[in-house]
This record gives sequence, structure tokens and C-alpha cells, in this order.
Amino acid sequence: MDVNYSTTSGNGLTEQVPQSYKYKSYSLRNFKKLPQIQALGDEHIFEMEVVGNVLPFKANNYVVDELINWDDVPNDPIFRLTFPQRDMLKPHHFDEMAEVIRSGADKQEIKRTADKIRLQLNPHPAGQVELNKPALSCGDSLDGMQHKYRETVLFFPSQGQTCHAYCTFCFRWPQFVGLDELKFAMREADQLVEYLKEHPEVTDVLFTGGDPLIMKPKILAGYIEPLLEADLPNLKTIRIGSKSLSYWPYKFTTDKDAPETLALFQKVVDSGIHLALMGHFSHGVELRTPAVKEAIHNIRATGCEIRTQSPLLAGINDDAEIWRDMWQEQVSQGLIPYYMFVVRDTGARHYFDIPLEKAHEIFTEAYQNVSGIGRTVRGPSMSCKPGKVHILGITEIKGQKYFVLNMIQGRNPEWANRPFFAKYDPDAVWLDDLEPALGETEFFFEKELREMEQKSVENVISLN
Repeated sequence: MDVNYSTTSGNGLTEQVPQSYKYKSYSLRNFKKLPQIQALGDEHIFEMEVVGNVLPFKANNYVVDELINWDDVPNDPIFRLTFPQRDMLKPHHFDEMAEVIRSGADKQEIKRTADKIRLQLNPHPAGQVELNKPALSCGDSLDGMQHKYRETVLFFPSQGQTCHAYCTFCFRWPQFVGLDELKFAMREADQLVEYLKEHPEVTDVLFTGGDPLIMKPKILAGYIEPLLEADLPNLKTIRIGSKSLSYWPYKFTTDKDAPETLALFQKVVDSGIHLALMGHFSHGVELRTPAVKEAIHNIRATGCEIRTQSPLLAGINDDAEIWRDMWQEQVSQGLIPYYMFVVRDTGARHYFDIPLEKAHEIFTEAYQNVSGIGRTVRGPSMSCKPGKVHILGITEIKGQKYFVLNMIQGRNPEWANRPFFAKYDPDAVWLDDLEPALGETEFFFEKELREMEQKSVENVISLN
């Protein structure tokens, strides 16, 4: 590890403080050089190569050296979270890709095969393309933004469409695989400001990606500072969705520009706009290193709030004790548990799927074993086409079991906080697997959702 130490003292104690940690990434290009990977054997390495040619793969030296317990590989949760696994591809897709690689095909043929498979993996779930894309009043379509819920706009800065490392479950995997037509990205902040002026109902802007905190602070400031300078009375909160605390906490500690990043956070807070870092933590291991604890301390010292979220993932965190311990640790470090998600219906979803009934059981057991201050968390929640659907539980009415669901957020704000029922299905893993109950022929939102989709199609036709 490229770490330099200097001796400092504080409170009468002497300790070794890392002064620098040089970032190094691992991908298909160089991951085989890792001695830990070589120990896995040729067949396992080939399987990783096959999957990594279809789904994005990148790890780094912090993940490899500090987070993964190599004595427990391949079962280690962080290894599964970051390194490709054979069963992330369905058998016929794996065999197709493996055959092409074994044949000695060139890079172009490998990519053609990979792209064909990728297009079968539901690359843009939940209506992200057809329903979420906003436009200015002049008719200009904003390809690097999404506006799904009334109060919140998502902004995808073009320089932030990568990450310090990639999660194997990532629902935004199309951003990273070289299919430009599948990417969301936007270079200019001016159009964001203009859109916010035209839409006073928007109170929150979420910078997302990728990971916006992959950017140098000067570039990030080029997106954020125009919002501060525009003096938008409707803008109350800026959110930054990021996995950087888990995958590169040195961004906020020993990186040369860490003070500049923290100063930008302070500037937002001092402006009177609430700043929230939406921290993605999938396992308690990510919260335990000295580096992440120092990073959390430094961020909170700016006045920035940190909220936490993650999907529930088979083989990684599908255990109530993991979630209980993780929420307790988050609270002890001053973080706010926010969401447990159901893994989205895209990419390697089949590998991570957990039935909704089991998801609710895991959430409930964990929730019942934390104090009230940790019960800010909501879940399990599905971010699906109509909105965020919360699994409240399973009930029995006249001898029949039903799912009880609630809409946390909806494309129509009037859908929010509206409970509804679905027929019990022990194998269901997503909203689309569920059927309306109690004599209803469709869920309450479906007719209006069809109308929204039709209107979206008509708008596209008119623009063309």
C-alpha cells in the first residue's frame, strides 16, 4: 500500500496518521495481477473475465486491502459486492460470452456479443427513459436529468459518470459499459438552473451518477455553485448520491484536495441550503475502518447531513443481524438510516433477488432490535415505475393472506401514503409479480400510469 505516515499528537496521545494513499483501480485490464486473485485458480478467474466483459467491473486498492477478507473468499460479502461472480449472468448468457472469448474473438466481436446480452438485461428500468426525462419550456430535452417526483430533480454531471469502484448489483450499470445511447449525462449547470426557475415546485436537486464525488472539487463546484448564485427561493436541499465513503473515504481525509471538497460542503451549508450526502452502505464492514470514521467526522463537521441506504442483497446482507448492527453503527457515528431497497429489476438482479416476504421478515426483525433513533429507516422499498412502493407487511383477511403495500412516493403526488393490497405470492420479488387483491382488477395507479405513458409517447412523436 502506498501510504506515508507522520507522527502527530493530540490530547496527549501519539498516533500514526496516514498522509497519503494513492488510488489504484483494478479492472479486467489488470485484476489478474493481484496475488489474491491468482490464488483463486484459472477457472474462477476465467468466469470473472466472462462476467466482467458484460457487466461493469472496477475495484480499487482500498477495497482490496482494507475491506475484503480474502480468507473468506468467495463468500466474503465485499468480494461479492465488487468482483464478478459466474451466476451474475444467466447460464445461456454466460455460455454465449464464454464461447466467444474461448474462440479467440477480437475485441469488436466480444463487445458485439456483450452488447447483445446487455440489451436483454432491462438496462433502463422503471420508466427512466420514457417517463423521467424533463424538457425546458422552449422544447429542449434535458438528457442528463430525470424528474420523476414533483419535488425532486436528478442531475447526472457528465464528469461524474464513473465510481471509485463498481457494485455488482448496480442498477445504473449501463452508464459504465460503453453504450453511449444508454447513458444519462449533462455537462452544463445553466440548463439545470433554468429548469428550476421554470419549476418552482422542485425543492430538491440530487446529484447522482455514477458518483458525483469522483469529480475534483473544482469541477463539482462548477455544478453546485451556479445553484447557490442563482438564489432560487424554491431550492431547499442539495443531495449528493455517493458510495465514496465506502469505496474511497480518503476523498475526505488525505487526498490533496480533501480540504477543498469539505470547503465546498461548508459553502453550501453556509448558504442556507440543506446539504445531504446519501451514503451507500451495503454491509457493516464498510463502516469499521479508521479511514471511513475519520471521513464521516470531517463531513459532519461541515454541517452536511449523511443519510444511508442500500438494497437488500442475497449473499451479501440478507440477514437481520447484519442490518441491525449496521443501523446501530450508523447511528453511533451520527448517520441517519434512510432506506432498505429491494434490488431493482435490471442487470444481475436474478443473482441478488430475495422474495418480498423474506425481505419484509429481515427488515422487521432488524427494525425491532434497534432503538427508536434508528427507526428513521424505511423499507423494504421498491423503486419501480409508479413510484417507491413500501412493503408494509403481510396480513390475513378471512383466511386469505395478502401483501399490504404503501406508496411512499408516486409519479402523481396524490398517490403518496396510499395503502393498497396485493394477492399473497411467496415467490414474488418485484411489484410486477404481484396481482391486485380484494376484487380489484388493477392497482389504483395503473390507469393513470398508462395515461402518463401514452402522453409521453405523444410528446416524443411531436418533438420528432
